[in-house]
Amino acid sequence: MTIFDLMRNTLLAGFGMQEKVKELIEELMKKGELSESKGAKLLREWTDKTDKTFDQFSKDISEIFKKTMEVMNLPTKEDIDKLGNMVQTLSARIDKLEGK
Repeated sequence: MTIFDLMRNTLLAGFGMQEKVKELIEELMKKGELSESKGAKLLREWTDKTDKTFDQFSKDISEIFKKTMEVMNLPTKEDIDKLGNMVQTLSARIDKLEGK
């Protein structure tokens, strides 16, 4: 299983869990075991907590990728852009020296 498969499965599980919680809260409200206001509040709290967890998960994954690229010594987009700029600058200087 690749890291991308793991991330995909984790995200899908998270979305599935969120839907199941929503269904459970709605079912409790239908049965009268939970008031509408408390159900809405509980759902809002669950959604907020899930959003915060997802944000942290995204930050953690980004950091893992960044560290992995550093360890593998792979160039970043910024590195490639710098090299592109350097090539353009050098090409312009060569053209100038050659009188083009």
